[in-house]
Amino acid sequence: MPRYEVAPGISLNVEVSGSGPAIVLLHGFTGSATGWGRFGERLRERLTTVAVDIVGHGQSDKPQEIDHYRMPRVVADIVTAVRMAGFERCAWLGYSMGGRTALHVAAAFPGAVERLVLIGASAGIAEADGRTARVADDARLAQRIIDEGVSAFVDYWESIPLFASQRRLPEETRAAVRAGRLRCDPAGLANSLRGMGTGAQEPLHGRLSEVAMPVLAMAGELDTRYTELAHELAAAIPCGRAAVVPNAGHAAHIENPEWCAAQAAAFVLNAEGDHR
Repeated sequence: MPRYEVAPGISLNVEVSGSGPAIVLLHGFTGSATGWGRFGERLRERLTTVAVDIVGHGQSDKPQEIDHYRMPRVVADIVTAVRMAGFERCAWLGYSMGGRTALHVAAAFPGAVERLVLIGASAGIAEADGRTARVADDARLAQRIIDEGVSAFVDYWESIPLFASQRRLPEETRAAVRAGRLRCDPAGLANSLRGMGTGAQEPLHGRLSEVAMPVLAMAGELDTRYTELAHELAAAIPCGRAAVVPNAGHAAHIENPEWCAAQAAAFVLNAEGDHR
């Protein structure tokens, strides 16, 4: 459990494993550096994975001050931790919340990102009214986590339509995902929603044309909303392309880990070219 102090009193956990070219892994909301499952195992056969616990999650710190959860601070701290772990420039991969974060890393620190893989990610919410509504929704959800606790929240979280396709997963896989969620800290989750939720972050739609590195945007075929977003990202990014993951929903890397890992590793290793 290597932890790196990225600011006075604030440390992030970074787990390094595998061999080959490096790829930074940024998990989704309620996830952690140890929650990549079979997908992570398959990646480590060909790549060195640099899995980060985003602030408020896993073994990273859960500060009370909301400024530590603002997206600009989050991405700067993650880049610092990755560099302290010995990786100056490499591929990055993010899922859902981690995908939004990885896209912000690419925009703010392009020198740190050689290639970018996004799974179930977005550039944020373009419309101001939509962001305002989402901030209000996330504030209510954050307070619900504090009031009712993590267990009750996980019961709710696993029932939302976004994760309906995960009910088809083997019981062992579902149990592992649930166990990881139950280990979350309520204050860390609440502050993550308040500080770096989709409504709170700066939308990046107007900056996508500036993202110069090759980008692979993946989304599960059963997750129609994020499939559309993946195609929109690929169209707006000069060296972007989309890939639709068969037989998978939002957490495509959990629902079809073999396919996702093969695509991600091939992309990182440039086995399929840049598609410029």
